[in-house]
Amino acid sequence: MEDDRILARERQQMEEIRELDLEELQVEEVDDLHDSSGDERDLTGRGSSDEYTFNNCLASLHTYLGEVEDTHHRVAFLDGGAILNLPIFYLEGVVLFPEATLPLRVIQPNFVVAVERALTQVDAPYTIGVIRVYRDPDNGRIRFSNIGTTAEIRQYRRLEDGSLNVVTRGQQRFHLRRRWIDVEGAPCGEVQIIQEDIPLRAPRDAFGAVAPFSKPGGHHFSRILPSNNSHAKSNESMDMDNDSEANSDESFESALSLTEREIHQSVVDSYYGSDTMDESTTTTSSDDEKSQSQLQGSQSKDSDSTDSLYSCPENNNVDLGSSSKSDMQSCKQKEPDRCWRNTDLKQFRRAPRAFWPYWVYRMYDSYCLAERAADMWKQIVGAPNMDSLVKKPDLLSFYIASKIPVSESTRQELLEIDGISYRLRREIELLQSVDLIQCKTCQTVIAKRSDMLVMSSEGPLGAYVNPDGYVHEIMTLYKANGLALIGRAVSEYSWFPGYAWTITNCATCETHMGWLFTATNKNLRPRLFWGVRSSQVSDDLH
Repeated sequence: MEDDRILARERQQMEEIRELDLEELQVEEVDDLHDSSGDERDLTGRGSSDEYTFNNCLASLHTYLGEVEDTHHRVAFLDGGAILNLPIFYLEGVVLFPEATLPLRVIQPNFVVAVERALTQVDAPYTIGVIRVYRDPDNGRIRFSNIGTTAEIRQYRRLEDGSLNVVTRGQQRFHLRRRWIDVEGAPCGEVQIIQEDIPLRAPRDAFGAVAPFSKPGGHHFSRILPSNNSHAKSNESMDMDNDSEANSDESFESALSLTEREIHQSVVDSYYGSDTMDESTTTTSSDDEKSQSQLQGSQSKDSDSTDSLYSCPENNNVDLGSSSKSDMQSCKQKEPDRCWRNTDLKQFRRAPRAFWPYWVYRMYDSYCLAERAADMWKQIVGAPNMDSLVKKPDLLSFYIASKIPVSESTRQELLEIDGISYRLRREIELLQSVDLIQCKTCQTVIAKRSDMLVMSSEGPLGAYVNPDGYVHEIMTLYKANGLALIGRAVSEYSWFPGYAWTITNCATCETHMGWLFTATNKNLRPRLFWGVRSSQVSDDLH
């Protein structure tokens, strides 16, 4: 049923594309668009939702590749740590992340052989490996990244000239152990699938009003008002409270997952270790003065005398040690109930369940970091509701990493980070620092982060392939500066149906920066936008 719904949606989108093709094309000059007296929001599409008429789902379908066939019987995921041989695609200017879409136009015979092998291999059918290659800035030599991503072939089409059009989707990170060219010329590599960690969460109910530890040999204070008539009743209530608090401990730990329980137990053991010295210096004694000195600390736990509870502090920070023995006895004899009610029992229940302060856990709580990163992402790009991704911090970390408008080297850095929390923390730093988009060669300011525009359901940054098979990752902007147009507008093989593309270079250093896309239909909004290559964006984000 799910496949039927997807096919129906794709058919509807294909009909929309045909309608665009049948309408009268009207390409307008860029200068005329800028000089028009209409509202600027009308040009950029940043006005109301009614003005924004382009369906951004069309760009993510990569319809310029033509009709493609779906693959079947694909392997969902490989086991972490598995070692296997895969056909390898080395792509310059591209960093593939899990869950990201990568289109390919396979023309070279050796890569055609690689795809054909992936379609028939048994160990990992329809799977290839993608590695970023780059030129060393010092000597210009080609370098290969050690960390890449497996890509699952979702759709493909064989053309008459022997080339292939392929649509893939990133699956899992891997470490490239070694690489070679086989006898047929296909690039191959031995890869090891990286075992991803589990999202970390601070132990639930580790902070706040919770029961104290049930330490071996320790004593807990009764929450029932004691009576002067019988110590036996007081002791009985203490035993009952011990049982309830033990049950509270068991209930707390039973609510944790296996991983959370291991983390909780480790901090508990650490806490017990920190109390060893205190316990070794505390001796059993019925003397009232020793009992008083044991109650001076805010977390005194090992007193053997219930009489020490009848002290009458004026506030939570009272120095119990300054009260004399006679004062305590007088307080016990005259108004024991009032004294007990005025005692803040919380000072005896402050044994923390967690070894570190709450803010330390929030720094590495994957779910807290995911909420923060999602909020920042929505503020920058105006993305829709991301609650489903917030509940899956691992997927959110890959999603933001694949779409954040930074250079390819910075995105490769994000791909190589092990640990969801560490990756999210780095992304938050980048989102805070992303301000200017500059030319990598001459540092000319091209745009600001507020100029980003989402023209694809995949986000403001995506991968597209040209007719010659070169893959470009571009970030879409509704406004750009310092770019010069080269040549005329071309509507064929457009990555965005209904738009014509014009090559743009940096006006200062003449480096190819990307393209200007102009609407070929007067009713299409936005009227124009820019696509800037991420491989030509400077690492300096400030």
